[in-house]
Amino acid sequence: MTTDPTDTTDLAVLLRSLRVWDPEITELPVFDPATAPADPLALFTAWFADAVTAGQPEPHTMSLATSDASGLPDVRTVMLHGADREGWAFATHASSAKGRQLTARPYAALGFYWPVLGRQVRVRGPVTAAPATESAADLHARSTGALAAALTGHQSEVLPSYDDLEHASRAAWERARREPDAPVPTWTLYRVRPDAVEFFQGDGERRHVRVRYRRGEGGAGWVRELLWP
Repeated sequence: MTTDPTDTTDLAVLLRSLRVWDPEITELPVFDPATAPADPLALFTAWFADAVTAGQPEPHTMSLATSDASGLPDVRTVMLHGADREGWAFATHASSAKGRQLTARPYAALGFYWPVLGRQVRVRGPVTAAPATESAADLHARSTGALAAALTGHQSEVLPSYDDLEHASRAAWERARREPDAPVPTWTLYRVRPDAVEFFQGDGERRHVRVRYRRGEGGAGWVRELLWP
């Protein structure tokens, strides 16, 4: 029995048909690790700008990995709200699954992937919650839709029916338009203060460049090192 390579229901065949960074098709940027700055934030900012310029869709989305009280891992895609000397920031309800996990185990990892450039950035470290006033300011600086979604609430809870969501969302949108400063007490801005930041530049010949920054002794300064791909 032969397998039809055009049958997309055969996952194994479909996977084998895919190619990544074929040098005859995709030209990836060259990253000389000797030019990497002393601070990972500077390199992240430059790479993020490159991703935007290259037309990478939603370059500000990232994977957020946490673990629950039992140590079991979890991951989802969230939006980057900022990156500065205090850390890489994102926001969610403190009452959501990831909010509860961060309360139990305040440590997380982030993953950015910008395939148009063949680049990845990984960040991991302890997580802190911003004060309520800063979290509120972050929310109210965003769109009406973001506020409406936050006002809808009940994130990660079991939804009895889609009608319930439609009704709650409609009411939340009306309130968001009527009260652009409406409070959402559970909305929390979190920051990952990195212990390590890794930059990955893909290469068509599989000679990928990996540069890792890790905090020095006592958290002072950064140690920069190359990793085998």
